[in-house]
Amino acid sequence: MELYFNVEIEFDAGRVDEVIQTTIREGGKGYVCSVESNNLTIANLNPCFREVINGGLVNICDGSNLAWILGKIYHKPFKSYIGADLFTHYVSTGKYRQYFLGNTPEVLSGLQANLSKTDSKISGMCFEELPFLPVADFDYKGIAAKINQDNPDIIWVSLGAPKQEEFMSRLLPYINRGVMFGFGAIFNFNAGVGSVKRAPLGMRRLHLEWLYRAFEEPKKNVPRYARFIKLLPHLLINEYKMKKTRGNEA
Repeated sequence: MELYFNVEIEFDAGRVDEVIQTTIREGGKGYVCSVESNNLTIANLNPCFREVINGGLVNICDGSNLAWILGKIYHKPFKSYIGADLFTHYVSTGKYRQYFLGNTPEVLSGLQANLSKTDSKISGMCFEELPFLPVADFDYKGIAAKINQDNPDIIWVSLGAPKQEEFMSRLLPYINRGVMFGFGAIFNFNAGVGSVKRAPLGMRRLHLEWLYRAFEEPKKNVPRYARFIKLLPHLLINEYKMKKTRGNEA
């Protein structure tokens, strides 16, 4: 991974998969963060959260506009690796024992039913709700004990950003093995219940998924986008300086 906008990001999807699969195969552990405008903004305003993000095993760029901006700066064909696509890929392989953690009972039930159509083995995997608590108040040892007993390869965490990233970093010391992913609304996208849906394919192809999310949940997402736009000029100035430094070191 390299540092972009002060956050570690891996743009090579093949490398992302290699790190994940090697960690699972070797019985290692770690967490994967999804870097999009909201996480990027918080990471640049909160040094503690930036440490959490940069402590990830490997981080994906989950925003096509973010990849486009950085591609223009560095004149490279950066591409995003959308978390929803990564989720679908690993769920559909049928190779991994998985653990689904967080969100609501309704969403978890719908998710289990839908994913079991893709892989019947998923019906026997763990889908566990978490209590609504501040991130510091979870019983991490107790949660980890259940996970360790199940011994999954992959742990999907759906608590919303930035809570899920902090949750994973706090849980990491207590789990024996496995790769954790903090992907927020992806449980909702795949559950077939509730009002939160993924953008239609046409909008995704036009890189307008962010716009769909803005209209879908305006109270939540519009302020997030506004904070990012406000911060963006500062990020651009610093990144051009970083580019110049990298060029001098080359």
